[in-house]
Amino acid sequence: QGIQPRNFAWILKDKLAVCERPGGYGANHRRVRRQEEIIWIREQGFTCVVTLIPSPHNLHNYDELEVAWRHLPFGVHDDPRAIAEVLFPELAKMLATGGKVLVHQDELSDRVAGLMGGYLLWSGVVPLAPQATSVVERLLGRQMGPTGRDLVALANTLPK
Repeated sequence: QGIQPRNFAWILKDKLAVCERPGGYGANHRRVRRQEEIIWIREQGFTCVVTLIPSPHNLHNYDELEVAWRHLPFGVHDDPRAIAEVLFPELAKMLATGGKVLVHQDELSDRVAGLMGGYLLWSGVVPLAPQATSVVERLLGRQMGPTGRDLVALANTLPK
């Protein structure tokens, strides 16, 4: 059955979720934990894992455990607009076809939170940026900083 990834949270119940990198990151990364968490992801019926980590490390583990994945590197120097312009339509398409998607980066940071708030705003699930921010803050159980809030606001400037 595997084990649930750390900091797992639903953004859209049974459709879109977030977590930290399976297995942890940096010195806390554990190979066995990574495998158990990917097994859990597979057993929960996720149809795609969208990984935002900058490097392609460990992507082969998804293949080995037959979990579909999409790599959209989002490093600290990458253009957030370029990522959002690709991510938001892809999420919309996957979810519209009945997909169950998990998005992660190394840690569950303001960057992931901001993108999820931005997606809620861009997709029309939530009508205003402050509401999208508030919803994500409640779902994740923590406040969003300036980086995350900027990513939410960016959604209003993107084409639908």
